[in-house]
Amino acid sequence: MRRTPLQRRSAERVDRMLDAAAALLDEGGYDALSTRTVATRTGMPIGSIYRFFSDKRSLAAALTRRNLEQFLARLEPKLAGASGWDPVIDTVVDEYLDMKATVPGFAVLDFGDNAEVAGALAELLGLREGAGAMLVAVEAADALLRAHHDEPELVEETKLLLRSYLGGRLPPPVGDR
Repeated sequence: MRRTPLQRRSAERVDRMLDAAAALLDEGGYDALSTRTVATRTGMPIGSIYRFFSDKRSLAAALTRRNLEQFLARLEPKLAGASGWDPVIDTVVDEYLDMKATVPGFAVLDFGDNAEVAGALAELLGLREGAGAMLVAVEAADALLRAHHDEPELVEETKLLLRSYLGGRLPPPVGDR
């Protein structure tokens, strides 16, 4: 983003812009997204869009950041008290799939940088080591769930793979983080 909204009204306008961007992604994919179409969709002057976003890439980047923040906010209460990899992996994968099905634009553009996702998950889980292992797990899950999110058997296989890999590489997360 070019600038961070400081006032509530500006933050609400940016949210409207991102909501419009997400809807456009659902309707026509990444090619349907542009600063001009966001301006038209929101009824805002194009200059208002450019005040915060330099181009469609910066709109997409802000949307992926918002998606990650929402994902982590949804996970935090669900993971409180969860111990061991089984419930953690089930919760993380199920939440990802729920967002893919319900959050506008998420099916086209989820989080962006997998290293950022891996770092955020490691922090949420209170892991002090194993950044490489967490990145490998996120990369594997991302590839498998993008391709097979609508195949329950392969979703379960993905969870099994993650349990086996992370369980062999990292200590189990402990509840009450």
